[in-house]
Amino acid sequence: MQITGSKILILGGFGLVGSAVSRKLMLHNPKEIVIASLKKEEAESACELLRQEFPNVNLNMFVPKWGNLFTRTEWKDTPFNDIIGDEVKRVEHIKDIFLDLDDAMLKRSSLYQLITDSKADLVVDCMNTATGIAYLDIYNSTVTGLKEIENGALSNKTSEIVMASSYIPQLTRHIQIIYRALCDAKTKMYFKIGTTGTGGMGVNIPYTHSEERPSKVLLAKTAVGGAHTLLLYLLARTPGGPIVKEIKPAATIAWKRIAYGEVKRRGRSIPLLDMPLDKAHSATGKFVFADDAGVEDSGDVFKSVFIDTGENGLFSRGEFEAISALGQMEMVTPEEIAEYLVFEVQGGNSGKEIIQGLDATTLGPTYRAGMLRSVALETVKKMEKENNVDSVAFELLGPPRLSKLLYEGYLIRRIAGSMNKFMTMQPAELSKQALEIIRNDDKLRQQMLSIGLVILMPDGKKYLRGRDVKIPVQRAEKAYDLTQENIDKWCDEGWVDLREKTWIEWQDRIRKIMDQAKDIKGDSTGSRYYYTESHWGNFNEFDEGKIVGWVFEHEDKGWRFKR
Repeated sequence: MQITGSKILILGGFGLVGSAVSRKLMLHNPKEIVIASLKKEEAESACELLRQEFPNVNLNMFVPKWGNLFTRTEWKDTPFNDIIGDEVKRVEHIKDIFLDLDDAMLKRSSLYQLITDSKADLVVDCMNTATGIAYLDIYNSTVTGLKEIENGALSNKTSEIVMASSYIPQLTRHIQIIYRALCDAKTKMYFKIGTTGTGGMGVNIPYTHSEERPSKVLLAKTAVGGAHTLLLYLLARTPGGPIVKEIKPAATIAWKRIAYGEVKRRGRSIPLLDMPLDKAHSATGKFVFADDAGVEDSGDVFKSVFIDTGENGLFSRGEFEAISALGQMEMVTPEEIAEYLVFEVQGGNSGKEIIQGLDATTLGPTYRAGMLRSVALETVKKMEKENNVDSVAFELLGPPRLSKLLYEGYLIRRIAGSMNKFMTMQPAELSKQALEIIRNDDKLRQQMLSIGLVILMPDGKKYLRGRDVKIPVQRAEKAYDLTQENIDKWCDEGWVDLREKTWIEWQDRIRKIMDQAKDIKGDSTGSRYYYTESHWGNFNEFDEGKIVGWVFEHEDKGWRFKR
């Protein structure tokens, strides 16, 4: 895409990579750069530094935005520990992760609001997403829960904290929100700077925070980083969405500055503490964590010369020398990452973009499988005749909508036999004949009910069901109201609907299929067209499998465009 004249949003714009990306993008004359960071002072500082470096641009070129993008807009400036520590907010936060994503929930999201308000052409995501999610540390909260269970008193708070720390549901919701936001903002490209979780090292990585080796928390971070990449891989295969790219550095990203000053941990000064030798504790009995008797505060804070590595924190000379040594994490500079990113944004092929790498190396559909598909279908049809059965749907593939459409299409095939004849029939007659088939064909009815489908009668006032049902999905609720709105929703999702409105919808669907085929101009025998009249047997057949494939592509937008 063209950077010149574009609006750009940089998530994590205050950090090491975000700062380098901002400077590199400025060399290509964008229209506006929105710098987003967790804290207000970070975002404003990043914008001020850019104004100083590029004094000749419009003062409004750099726009600061701030707040926690993993929670609601109303809580974006609230420390996350305070959200988790508040009983009401904690439960609402859990709902935001686990319940179905609706419009109200979406619009409460600070991430959604930021992206849609910015309306950026390019979103560069430099947030350390995997670290932020994985270091909520579900392991320690689960251990706390296990101890409470042993004592016979598992608290609601502990249970809720475990739920709030679940990695994959959080990541899944994060991707759902990003996808909706990017589409609604009409963003052209989303570019992620990801993580390997271990700086390119293996499970033998020695750099952990007092954890066992291999560190399960660190492995969880890598797992989240890997899952994140595969979810972006899916976004990149979604028609109608933005172009999606990711660079995944596999080394220490260093460095931002070298200075002398306070050494801070998580943004806070480290007080210099002491214990005189004559107050040493006895190394017998028990080690008590809360026993700080004899500890004295010097009144000063830890100061030294440090190397600022951005999100990874401040390193001493020795720490930096060790981690960057040959055979350890080694190093990559943020400027190199920014260089690759800009090259990729402009359409170049750096060889370092991971989504393209996955596209090139994953095994897609093959010519052999395509050739054998027709043989498999002919074999199934032959065996259907030999065994006097119709193989319609088992509800093993899903979704229930697939089985519902296949069985409704099968009823049409039983009644009309062809698209042409189906289009001449009245909906009332179709509804009547479908009911007769359901009433008289015990085996068919039993199959539909046994796989979890519900059959709604033509009057819409009665229904047939088996022991288990697929739709509505049962969660915590034991029952749902049988309102007209719910029934219509369930019929769309998975109930076989015998009402007249169903057959009207089917006739509208078949009309679109027929019109599409008839509208093909020129020679329909070439490679340009697929859904030709000959594909549909010149409308003298009714193949529910073919038709539902068309439905999932054209109505449900489930079209594959990468092979």
